[in-house]
Amino acid sequence: MARYGIAVDRALGVSIPDLRRIARRLRPDHDLALALWPTGVHEARILAGMIDDPARVTSAQMDAWARDFDSWDLCDQVCANLFVNTHHAFAKADAWSRRRATFVVRAGFALIAAIAVHRKQVDDDRIAAFLPRIEARADDDRNYVWKAVNWALRQIGKRSPGLNAQAIAVAERIRDRGTKISRRIANDALRELRSDVVRERLEARATAPATQARARAAPRGTRRSHPPR
Repeated sequence: MARYGIAVDRALGVSIPDLRRIARRLRPDHDLALALWPTGVHEARILAGMIDDPARVTSAQMDAWARDFDSWDLCDQVCANLFVNTHHAFAKADAWSRRRATFVVRAGFALIAAIAVHRKQVDDDRIAAFLPRIEARADDDRNYVWKAVNWALRQIGKRSPGLNAQAIAVAERIRDRGTKISRRIANDALRELRSDVVRERLEARATAPATQARARAAPRGTRRSHPPR
């Protein structure tokens, strides 16, 4: 864990798969999550993020937990498992991405990445609103920050063809700044967002609704119940 930059001074060494198995037996339990967090034990805090009830998480709780983040994995796990599903996700992503504290800033961009992946019913325009925050922070050379900025940009660009084009345009502007970090963020994002794998996935995603609509509109008896032999 230490070799991967994870804080281990209060860690027990319990694996994420084991924590997920424990969480399945406990969730949702808001009160237990609130009791686990103050222990300061690394895995207890990750577990708290896995079992808490997003509907009961307050804005103040999110701010307090974000201030306690001391490791990139704790930050990312709590954002992806819990914060992304709360009522405050968009507001916190925007606010935290403007802060100075390293792990609070990272939480902002980790939350943006999680929103882009998991909040599938949200309009692309709401996701695109995060792109100026990414562009504004693309010169922050702190390791845990620029990697999260890069992560958020790539996840937005993989959400839809329209967002892919917007993310590529942002990456090109970032690259043109010419700083070491801006070039690194931009080149890594452009490499993935322009790749054949991503393009093919986005094209398939764009054509899927039309295919499903045609299937729903097909006359009764014309749909196959199983693949042709």
